[in-house]
Amino acid sequence: MPVIEAEKNLVAELRSARAESDKLFTILKPDALYERPIAERHRVIFYVGHLDAFDCILICREALGIKSRDSELDTLFRAGIDPDSNHLPSDKQSDWPSIENVRAYVKRCRAEVDDNLERAPEDVIHMALEHREMHLETLAYMFHNFEYNRKRTPNAMDQEDIPPSEWTNEWRDVPAGRVVLGKPHDSSFGWDNEYDELRTAVDGFRIQRYSVTNREYLRFVDEGAPIPNFWIRRGDLIYYRGMFEETPLPLDWPVYVTQEEAETYAKWMGKSLPTEEQFHRAAYGTLGGGEREYPWGTSEPAHNRGNFDFQSWDPQAVYATPEGDSAFGVSQLTGNGWEWTRTQFAPFPGFKPHPSYPGYSANFFDGEHYVLKGGSARTAVRLLRRSFRNWFRRDYPYMYAKFRCVEN
Repeated sequence: MPVIEAEKNLVAELRSARAESDKLFTILKPDALYERPIAERHRVIFYVGHLDAFDCILICREALGIKSRDSELDTLFRAGIDPDSNHLPSDKQSDWPSIENVRAYVKRCRAEVDDNLERAPEDVIHMALEHREMHLETLAYMFHNFEYNRKRTPNAMDQEDIPPSEWTNEWRDVPAGRVVLGKPHDSSFGWDNEYDELRTAVDGFRIQRYSVTNREYLRFVDEGAPIPNFWIRRGDLIYYRGMFEETPLPLDWPVYVTQEEAETYAKWMGKSLPTEEQFHRAAYGTLGGGEREYPWGTSEPAHNRGNFDFQSWDPQAVYATPEGDSAFGVSQLTGNGWEWTRTQFAPFPGFKPHPSYPGYSANFFDGEHYVLKGGSARTAVRLLRRSFRNWFRRDYPYMYAKFRCVEN
């Protein structure tokens, strides 16, 4: 594709992502914008301003050296937070500007960005786009924790899970082989933690075909484990707290848990969580030794391959998309929930912080964050690339994160 045409497509994607974020905020009733549904995060009003503040600061201030007209608001909306549960934010609603002032600031930011997009470096536009797409997902985590009377229900996409005639969570053999983590310095965009390529050998292992289901995890709860964040007890029954309604626990959906909960379950089973390398081998490896772009091959992601790219608000059954299986017959390694690994988030050899966003990864190389791979129903298609790495604290309960066990 010619460079000019690629840049036009990138700008169109950024504007489309703006429309998606605007639509996402309309899910909340107006008086909910100043609330904080997750104690460790900012109030929602911060994110209304943050997405466009980030774009404007990155593109206009830092990349092009344009002086700010809103320096105080730039500072207020510049950066999110990642406190642990012992150091929570303490700001009050009165500390934030009115929604009218925030929206006027957003409008000014967008106008300034649009006036200067043609002069902006391509990698910076990529960064702005993917930053916004990441927030489209993390905001869904936040909104999931609002009471239902604080949200408006959008038109739902009905989905029917048709189970195979018989199914169990079988084990798949993954033979020894080499994997390539990360990506080379080529013309495609990547975040700093995706570089450089790291080639390593992986011994043979076995992995569950499906991620652990609510049905399987329920047996663990019956043995005394606490229920996950997405479950709630009503008398003698357990319900799933969906985005817009509670439903009787869907037994064939993947269970969403913290990394600590996943690891505890795996130990209870006498197994372990996969490493990042084992995930890559199971997801992208082949018997012939090569690697695929996606678990299913090289064709572009489509909804028959997995539950991703804003296809739904809640999970599907673990067996719903066999067309997305890997070469080793492992299901849903992309979509329907990020997959926890036992690998601490750390740089690959040769890591260099991106000069436009030096703290993006480096601030989290602290031994307290763990790598996730794959993607959820709310993960944008651009972020499904093989080299993309996600990470969260191991006790963070709000994200759409599943897991499966391995045995060596």
